[in-house]
Amino acid sequence: MMDETSEPATARCPGPSVQDYLDQDSRPVPPALRYERNDYLGSEDIDTARFTSREWAEREMRQVWRRVWQFACLESEIPEVGDHEVYEIGDDSLIVVRTAPEEVRAFVNVCLHRGRKLRTGGGNVSEFRCSFHGFTWNLDGTMQTPPCAWDFPHVTPEKFALPEAQVATWRGFVFINMDPYAESFDSYRGTFDDYYVWPLENRYKSLHIAKVLPCNWKVAQDAFIESFHVIATHPQMLTWLADANSQYDVMADQPNWNRMINIQGAPSPHVADSVTEEDVLETFYDSRSFYAAAQGRDLVMQEGDELPAIPPGGTARQVLAARMREQLAATSQQDFSQTPDTELLDAINYLLFPNFNPWGGAKSNIIYRFRPNGLDPDSCTAEIIFMSSPKQPGETPPPAKIRWVPEDTLFADIPELGVLGPVFDQDCENLPYVQQGLKAMRKPGITLANYQESRIRHFNQTLDQWMSR
Repeated sequence: MMDETSEPATARCPGPSVQDYLDQDSRPVPPALRYERNDYLGSEDIDTARFTSREWAEREMRQVWRRVWQFACLESEIPEVGDHEVYEIGDDSLIVVRTAPEEVRAFVNVCLHRGRKLRTGGGNVSEFRCSFHGFTWNLDGTMQTPPCAWDFPHVTPEKFALPEAQVATWRGFVFINMDPYAESFDSYRGTFDDYYVWPLENRYKSLHIAKVLPCNWKVAQDAFIESFHVIATHPQMLTWLADANSQYDVMADQPNWNRMINIQGAPSPHVADSVTEEDVLETFYDSRSFYAAAQGRDLVMQEGDELPAIPPGGTARQVLAARMREQLAATSQQDFSQTPDTELLDAINYLLFPNFNPWGGAKSNIIYRFRPNGLDPDSCTAEIIFMSSPKQPGETPPPAKIRWVPEDTLFADIPELGVLGPVFDQDCENLPYVQQGLKAMRKPGITLANYQESRIRHFNQTLDQWMSR
């Protein structure tokens, strides 16, 4: 028999669970959200070297980034033949290009003559020509006759094709894999599609923000896949965000994806005893619910408006969902009358290993992506992408271009982020101090909660599997 310290933790925070809230939903909830599973993954510390070591970063590039499926761009960013984007990870650079109306391919972005990058950014071309000496490749990666061919009798076009990565498309997204022997993307996703049920292919990219942060990419990503930090980092949300009652789904036999569901429009168990339903409603409107605002679902009250009344026996959550449907009916050509409360209100966050973080939701979605910044273990690129529903069916705007935020600019200074900006700044304020602290720490590893930080453990165990292959 295991001793008490090694027993799998089955405790949950007192109070209603996510599934209890879904039981009270005013509409039928999709089966994908009724799923709940949290396998016990142990309670061992996670070593700190993975966050701080240059040697680890270099090995991670070889063992992970050159072998896993990763999100590179959107299909809508390369709609025409010759359209391409440059995707970079670590020291690697690839051209993701539409080579035919129904074909997307990815080539190593390097001239095979003297090593100059072929493309420094996206655009549309009919061929890939190196501006150094003029070596040129067709869109399908085959080489054209080299300049001064008489001086290259040892170079033949059939042996000088651009090296190629595998490509897969999924719901409007393009994924690449640099390992020619990698499993298919369909196999890699496992059961992910069974539980991510929203049609991202019907959205368009309305905003794309990127900023270099002074921390390891895993430090940044870890901060956004748990709600344990809300009580200290975002105390203004406690009245209307049931943080410690969040649901975390991690499956030992599904190493490449996990999920959390955060209930909104209900109080945190940390303050629930002193909060009324009216308090929940008022503070939700006062804060404007950063999650809702970020997804184009902002229930901002206009000056002079009165708070909606909560009927006898009703809840703030039910009122907020009803008001959301009213707003959508007035501003959208789509029918949300049968959309459940949870899809209108809650924060439903997924992770597809290693760094594709899509949110679920009925109207619009957020995508987070955290990437290494070159091979520097002390910095990373953080990206926020909004995938929005068109205001008019069939009238899809072109995808927004990436916008880089200078180091001295806050996310709060970006008006399009709405109230997500200040909250993201609250998160990011911790991150450089985590990176510095991990180097100063004398304990060899970080210690995780068994449930609330189980997604972090699940991710790191998957990372360890790749690093040991």
